[in-house]
Amino acid sequence: MGFGSYDESEQQEVDADFDDDDAVKSGANSHDGTIEFENGASSDELLDRLKEIKDEDDT
Repeated sequence: MGFGSYDESEQQEVDADFDDDDAVKSGANSHDGTIEFENGASSDELLDRLKEIKDEDDT
């Protein structure tokens, strides 16, 4: 049969045998805490640096 042809006889149902114990538990590694980050720069310094970066990209 040619490439791209569709034949229903080639399609099979897959009867997979999966155990729930083997499945990935999506909530197993969830974290409900908080994180704080302090970089030492003021907001004005960060905004000035962002402006510099954007100006560099424009040239």
